[in-house]
Amino acid sequence: MISLLQRVSEARVEIAGEVVGQIGAGLLVLLCAEPDDTEAVGEKLLAKILKLRIFGDEAGKMNRSLQDIGGGLLVVSQFTLAADTKGGNRPGFTGAAPPALGEALYEAFVKAARSQHPVVQTGRFGADMQVHLVNDGPVTIPLRMVE
Repeated sequence: MISLLQRVSEARVEIAGEVVGQIGAGLLVLLCAEPDDTEAVGEKLLAKILKLRIFGDEAGKMNRSLQDIGGGLLVVSQFTLAADTKGGNRPGFTGAAPPALGEALYEAFVKAARSQHPVVQTGRFGADMQVHLVNDGPVTIPLRMVE
């Protein structure tokens, strides 16, 4: 499972001009399932995301996790994280899970996140979304989890 984490001071997802998910300070997680992924892989990734110490403490050092600060988590599906750009100029996306599997794994990830963290918002799987964010830092971290 591939993710791109962005520490944000605020973020929101709009679909056709309607806000469907919004957080204040926290993490925007762009998430892509791969064909061999399982719910267990998503659970390992979630555990890492929730405990990753990328928020500043009193001294400004990255010593606090999302759980430590009680920040929001905005989870957005993004199959393009699996883009293969090795051949030619048009990316291929065969590295992403098929839509049915991708959606099932995304929904399982969100369900697990909601059971473990108090503030979880989402986009909508497969929708044309506009993601607005204010990257704090900026801090952007790619994270990949395999079984």
